[in-house]
Amino acid sequence: MRAMTGVWRWRRNPLRRRTDRIEAWAALTAALLIVLAAPLAGWFTGRAAHGALLETVRLQHQQRHLVRVSVDRLVSRAPLDPDPETSSQRDAHLRVIARWTAVDGSGHIGQIAAPHPVEPGEGFRIWTDGRGRVMPRPMDVSTAGTHAVLAGLGTAAAAGGLIEAGRRLLVGQLMARRFRRWDQEWERAGQTWGRADAGS
Repeated sequence: MRAMTGVWRWRRNPLRRRTDRIEAWAALTAALLIVLAAPLAGWFTGRAAHGALLETVRLQHQQRHLVRVSVDRLVSRAPLDPDPETSSQRDAHLRVIARWTAVDGSGHIGQIAAPHPVEPGEGFRIWTDGRGRVMPRPMDVSTAGTHAVLAGLGTAAAAGGLIEAGRRLLVGQLMARRFRRWDQEWERAGQTWGRADAGS
């Protein structure tokens, strides 16, 4: 922001250098791009992601089905672990051998995770595909919206970061150029430094 004020302040200053004007204009351009272009890129990305995720939601709800399973036996009778951080024993306690019938009529038996402690003969529901393979719960619309918003925010932040990185790279090159010119001027001044006839 300080360099942006230089666009106005340096415009008639006799000490201004070409690199000062370039740096000020670069700062102004970068600020405008960060304020306008980065959010626009995030919006377009979020919108595209939302459309793709809604299509995924639609497909998953078409291809996945809730079926009821019947518990044959428990895989493990390990005692419940009171520590919520150690999930291995808790998960083992919820593993069961169960039977279910897929929407295509095929019968299945396998080891699955129960959503809560169950006993043989009890039942619960799981998500499967058309052939009876166990699947995760399908994505819902609110989750799709959340992922789309996060994608948009991430894109906007990344675009803003790239713009600022580009500005800093340009300023670094301008500073290196200034230092080279100062070195050249000091070399010229050093040749006549202290001579009475040099006019310095």
